[in-house]
Amino acid sequence: MILPGTDPQAIEDAARCIQAGGLVGFPTETVYGLGADASSDDAVAGIFAAKGRPSDHPLIVHVASARQVSGYASEVPAFAQRLIDAFWPGPLTVILPRQPGVAAAAAGGQNSIGLRCPAHPVALAFLKACNTGVAGPSANRFGRVSPTTAQHVAGEFGDDLLVLDGGPCAVGIESSIVDCTRGRPVLLRPGVLTRAQLEAACGEPVLDKDALQAAGQTPRASGTLEAHYAPNAKVRLMDAAALQTALDLLGLDAAHIAVYARAVLRVKSAQVLYRRMPDDALATAQQLFAVLRDFDAQDAKLIWIENPPADMAWDGVRDRLGRAAAS
Repeated sequence: MILPGTDPQAIEDAARCIQAGGLVGFPTETVYGLGADASSDDAVAGIFAAKGRPSDHPLIVHVASARQVSGYASEVPAFAQRLIDAFWPGPLTVILPRQPGVAAAAAGGQNSIGLRCPAHPVALAFLKACNTGVAGPSANRFGRVSPTTAQHVAGEFGDDLLVLDGGPCAVGIESSIVDCTRGRPVLLRPGVLTRAQLEAACGEPVLDKDALQAAGQTPRASGTLEAHYAPNAKVRLMDAAALQTALDLLGLDAAHIAVYARAVLRVKSAQVLYRRMPDDALATAQQLFAVLRDFDAQDAKLIWIENPPADMAWDGVRDRLGRAAAS
């Protein structure tokens, strides 16, 4: 059941559902979340069951303001506080040491907790009405393409789920995740915030997760599995020249193929679905998941995507495409 997020009564209904231990689909600026009361392990178990997600894979807890951080985190390092001050509300998740006995299920059993304050008016009104932190992974089946509209969520979970409609998501890919539990900031998942922006805000270098992975020290975090964000169709990443060569070889026989590229390509077959990828990283992030879902809806079996540029602004898009292609 989709309800307008601009309706105060819908917000109250959604908050009561959370307080009663139920699940709610809600919008953020990044993607739509599947929310439950973070303080109730039983309610959080409903998220794992609905998504088919392993219960040891931690969730992000959404809060209405930074004032709620102390209820979940036992410590906030100075650089983490600077990140919060700079980017909340916004597309940043910080991982902090968890208060003992708090939100254990949402944390996947880890002694750390991921927290975020979203920059979406409907999300903030909903979180304030809930009067509790809301655990909220993306509102899709585990490993699949994240939803960026209320209709995407309803398509995943059916009419029984209450979904607040906040319109299409403005950012379009999930938040950046910075681990703040190791004395130095470590970027676990890139988003639209660049490493340069994060470093400028926290006042020190932001480490890459690869160094921790080599030492076997990287904590589990949302959206960091090698294979993730995958449509039903098989995704392959190629450079523009390889894309054109493949299309030329298939010629008029190409079918059930979708192409998403910045390059202007010659497409001989009318059966090829061809979408131009924006030249701008932020614009591409905003539409990426919707494009993948649309290709699936049009029965594409193969999705060929031009490799994104190597510069830092494209890190979030490159991360999502790499995981989609690994599935």
